[in-house]
Amino acid sequence: MKRLIIMLLIASSAAVPTLAQSKSKAQKKYDLTIMTNKEQQYPLRVFRLLRDIRDKFGMRQGQTYSVLKNPNTGLIESAERITRFSCLVDELKTIDQDFMADEPFSYQILHLLPGNTQKFDIKVVSADGQRSSTLPIRTEPTQEMWYLATKNLENPQLRDVYAIVWETDDLGIEAKGTIYGISSLRPDLYTKNQDASKNTFRIDGRVGNDLTDSLYVVYMADTKEELDKLPDDAFIEYMPVVNRHFSFSVEIDKPKVGRIRTVMPDGSLCHLWTNLDFVPGETYHITTHNGYYDEDLDYELRVGRFSGKSLIAPQQKSVTITGDFKFVDSKDDKVADLGRKLPPEDEAKTNVIVNAIEADAQIIDETFDAIKNTPYPANGVQLESLYKKILTLNKSIETHFQGLVKVAKDNCLSPNEQVEMYKFILDMYRDQNKKLNEASSFHYNKSAQKLQKYITSQIEKYLNEMSKL
Repeated sequence: MKRLIIMLLIASSAAVPTLAQSKSKAQKKYDLTIMTNKEQQYPLRVFRLLRDIRDKFGMRQGQTYSVLKNPNTGLIESAERITRFSCLVDELKTIDQDFMADEPFSYQILHLLPGNTQKFDIKVVSADGQRSSTLPIRTEPTQEMWYLATKNLENPQLRDVYAIVWETDDLGIEAKGTIYGISSLRPDLYTKNQDASKNTFRIDGRVGNDLTDSLYVVYMADTKEELDKLPDDAFIEYMPVVNRHFSFSVEIDKPKVGRIRTVMPDGSLCHLWTNLDFVPGETYHITTHNGYYDEDLDYELRVGRFSGKSLIAPQQKSVTITGDFKFVDSKDDKVADLGRKLPPEDEAKTNVIVNAIEADAQIIDETFDAIKNTPYPANGVQLESLYKKILTLNKSIETHFQGLVKVAKDNCLSPNEQVEMYKFILDMYRDQNKKLNEASSFHYNKSAQKLQKYITSQIEKYLNEMSKL
């Protein structure tokens, strides 16, 4: 069932013009083509205007559609439909008059013009008040925004929000923006002070420029063991990505363990995920990238994996920080320790392999520095050769590492010891991924794209191998 809902969330704009298509009694409130006395007091001009723009000019990429229902009553607790669009500016010429015509049917209306520096968010709260998220809809002073909030037709506890945000090109010919249709608990009924709540855990997320993710899901359990046993469809919440931002909050009375997974374009779940300690009264700040994420180091040190209190990594000792964050034992030292457990001949072989990998990695670091220091406009041929050089060195590292894997298997090293070996190579690839993202922000070409695919495939490959141990 949840897989079906996932597919709806990332469905194309061929989905119906309202929050639901069925004309059944339970969903009739979202089909406003038949007007009742109640509906005559509804902002239908705005509704139909935004529906028409979405149907004619809505983009498939990045569209989200979600409905959260009470499992006991079947009543809708919150709903979201977010669609990006692109059209000629002339197609928006009636926006001002349509919003102003429906002003009598709203309890809040707002118009922000380009040049106004005010940012604007929409808080989405479920009907029971237990789950909430914040959608940043106006993020730049170059954007124009119309926003209207009105009472939901059927549920007096809910409010319906219609908003459109866009900006025009330099010639004033084309407009690109986003349309929002939100149903959620009325703000005046949401009496909990979430900012001061001691029981609220939050995720404040950003999506890196190297990703096009549009949706995540969240899992939660009391222990790591229980979390690992959860089926794929046991997630508790959706986190749609809006303007490269996603968020989540939940009320908990004790620390729990959580997991974030990406929903792929075909509706399947990514086989990689991120595990976090969910701690009451805390906020985890995260930025996702292709194959890795920027962790919230302050959080991890205070209450997370390196605090000595973690439910995710209970055996991880707390660390003392002096200057830049470093582990007391580096991965290189741990791999060297593995070598000392081997027969002399294999120990020597291990040392040679590790030294060769480190030598290649050093040259790769220097090459990335050369790419970043290449002046703009860049010499395309020179950049191509630099990226190709890094790819060749990575293939050399792969050959060396396979020799290390063979030594480990020949000597029947324990799964924990082999995990340390895989962490060694994964950390190296993740470091390269970060450097590639930094370099690509200045210079990006086909060779850089090919290198990105190779590094990502290596990370996925060794994560998969490590999971088998």
